[in-house]
Amino acid sequence: MPDAVPTLDSPAAAAPGRPKQGTQHAHRQAWGPESDRLPSPSQPEAKAVSEAPASLNGTLDWAAAARMAAPWVQAVRDHPPPFWAVDSLLKEYPISSAEGLALMRLAEALLRVPDAETAIALTADQLGRADFDNAADSTLARLSSSAIALSKKFLPAAPGAEKNTQEPGLMVRLGARTVVAATLRAVQLLGRQFVLGQTIEEGMAEAGAARRKQPNLSYSYDMLGEGARTDADALQYQASYQSAIKKIAEKVHTTLGTERNDGISIKLSALHPRYESAQHERVLRELVPRVWSLCELAARANISLTIDAEEVDRLELSLDVFEALAEQVAQHYPQWRGFGLAMQSYQTRALALIEHVIALARKYRLRFMCRLVKGAYWDAEIKRAQELGLPHYPVFTHKHHTDVSYLACARAL
Repeated sequence: MPDAVPTLDSPAAAAPGRPKQGTQHAHRQAWGPESDRLPSPSQPEAKAVSEAPASLNGTLDWAAAARMAAPWVQAVRDHPPPFWAVDSLLKEYPISSAEGLALMRLAEALLRVPDAETAIALTADQLGRADFDNAADSTLARLSSSAIALSKKFLPAAPGAEKNTQEPGLMVRLGARTVVAATLRAVQLLGRQFVLGQTIEEGMAEAGAARRKQPNLSYSYDMLGEGARTDADALQYQASYQSAIKKIAEKVHTTLGTERNDGISIKLSALHPRYESAQHERVLRELVPRVWSLCELAARANISLTIDAEEVDRLELSLDVFEALAEQVAQHYPQWRGFGLAMQSYQTRALALIEHVIALARKYRLRFMCRLVKGAYWDAEIKRAQELGLPHYPVFTHKHHTDVSYLACARAL
């Protein structure tokens, strides 16, 4: 996470058409319906971060933690795992550089681009701004750099450049799809560190191999790129989730507790094409039964089902869906300890969210399986707050604020 961002009043944040500060109340509904259970997402960061250290006072020995962590960090630096592509590439192309930023954007975006034409345009836009000519000592980074540099040279000339000063690109001679394929291959070196497989079977096979070396490992399987645009998309994702749960159930140890078995994570936005607060009643009517069918499968199999986090403006809606499902779990599977959700510590109201979830657990006499994460939509949350002209950001703007919040949230849980 960047350590500083432009303030809402700075020129860098003032985009054409941006609402003035006085219009913030007209946009309050953008964050979802008002509720008494959580504070406003647009609260002063100083106030939010000041609450975290108070909850940690006297509970952590910071010096001892640093002493314990230092040799672990140094060991990883001295003996990095093989094919640690991200570590190697980021040493050469820091995320603060144009090259590093281009790589990270490509690594994320190309996985979600469905057609070659869009992939070509994206590749030309991102790699055309960066300089990948210098290679690092690492063999892996050097190979990645060569592929990326070669792909960049394939791209069309920059607009306005003198045609007679440039050689004909291989984009023309080999074809755009060949060039994009080369770039994708380079970017896939990054993805290999994080993606276990293209199917649930491949992912479980990789997990099984790792578990043979470390028997106590457990996994929560996630599907990348979810996001239903039509009801047909949503039904397809639901079928994929059902299939994955059944596959995971085949390997379950019936004598172990739910938390010791593998589980699955799902996105609510993958199961409904209009997952937004403006469609609140429709979402509860149509989405809850779909998710409940997955909950029943997971409960019967004794595996966990975690509802993944979404953007800030969907949090209140997610909590409504979560509580509706918790009520049904309490009625039909009160002994199931695998139902839970992911909570983002970079939100300024993270501690309030945890207090609310604890209250739900007590209300329905359930044990939730909660996953505390940093958060994954930081750039989008910052930009959206700027566009709406809000007085404060809904997420922490300094990494150390998120770190302290994470520790406070862990303590609360």
